[in-house]
Amino acid sequence: MGDLMIREEDSIAIMTGDEKGLGNLIKPLVNEIHLFDTFIAGTTHLNDDSVLDEVSEGTTLTLRREGDNKYDSKAILLLAPSGKKIGYIPQKDNLIFSRLMDAGKLLTARITSISEQNPAYKRIGISIYLVDF
Repeated sequence: MGDLMIREEDSIAIMTGDEKGLGNLIKPLVNEIHLFDTFIAGTTHLNDDSVLDEVSEGTTLTLRREGDNKYDSKAILLLAPSGKKIGYIPQKDNLIFSRLMDAGKLLTARITSISEQNPAYKRIGISIYLVDF
């Protein structure tokens, strides 16, 4: 059997089956709700080219709250798929996102652009999404 059998645009769930004989199960569709676009500017700390080599436009990033951050109690860390630190959501933008995350909501980010202003300065554009089950 397998994964998705039929997906109607107006569906709120899909039927799946597996090889273990569990039969057809109903699972909710997972949707991403676009919340915000922003830039990680002034990323001079990104001199570790290995982090930048593993990400590109379209890469999905993990967001992790860092409530014990000594500079910003609402800090949200952006991590590459490998778990390496890319940067932070700008402090001016993180109030609502930190509250959502503290309430148990799952947020992700996707890279929309990477531009090099000079060799020591990268500007990364991201879109932030709420993962809705």
